[in-house]
Amino acid sequence: MDGFLGGQLPFFILMFVVVYFFMIRPSIQKQKKEKRFAEALSKGDKVITKSGLHAKILDINDDGTVILESGAGKMKFEKSALSMEMSAKLNAPAEKK
Repeated sequence: MDGFLGGQLPFFILMFVVVYFFMIRPSIQKQKKEKRFAEALSKGDKVITKSGLHAKILDINDDGTVILESGAGKMKFEKSALSMEMSAKLNAPAEKK
């Protein structure tokens, strides 16, 4: 029992701390950012879906869906299908070179 407490227990605690800071915490932070992104969406915003469809938001419903307009017409998507990263790049101001 003394060998476990003296050598292996600190190792397991260190492993948990490493896993938490390198895997669990970043995942939680990303989920919070995506939630803020979904809450900040408004009519007229240009977005890109995770499947790569470029569209403009026509309407936002209370049930977590959005009506998008693209070259293919009007479509209904879940807010979770919108890509935060690609939409941010689309709406970012162009860099001057």
